[in-house]
Amino acid sequence: MASSGGTEKLERKTVEKNRRIHMKNLCSKLSSLIPVSKNTVTQKDQLDQAFDYIKDLKERVDRLRELKEMRSRVMIGFRPAQVEVRNLDPNLEVILVCGSRTRFMFHEVISVLEEEGVEVINASFSTVGDRIFHSIHCQAISTRIGLDPSRIDQRLKQLVR
Repeated sequence: MASSGGTEKLERKTVEKNRRIHMKNLCSKLSSLIPVSKNTVTQKDQLDQAFDYIKDLKERVDRLRELKEMRSRVMIGFRPAQVEVRNLDPNLEVILVCGSRTRFMFHEVISVLEEEGVEVINASFSTVGDRIFHSIHCQAISTRIGLDPSRIDQRLKQLVR
């Protein structure tokens, strides 16, 4: 029985020795990865400096992430408007997509359409996030005159720019 207790004690000593060697290697690796001052003497000081360094990095990453999100929100609001004119003979569909901060007057769009010989049948919009989607359904005032979708597209793009 005495030899069995001695073996257990020896095994515990070996396990503890291996654990300490492993921890020492981990601390050495940590100090090589993180800039610590050269005059740091104790392992506790090194761990404290590593903790502070990691905490500062996390705060910096959080600040940069917030700045990135804020900039992307601002950029979405100032995107140029997009215009798409679909010819559905004899009808016309106009799709305008713009940011919530894009400035153009909707009545000017309607005026351009009317000047080009179309009558607005239906107009609607919906807001998704920072984007506004306008949908305008039109038809030619006179089917004999017809309409020129490319000219309407060109004039609307000039208007929204």
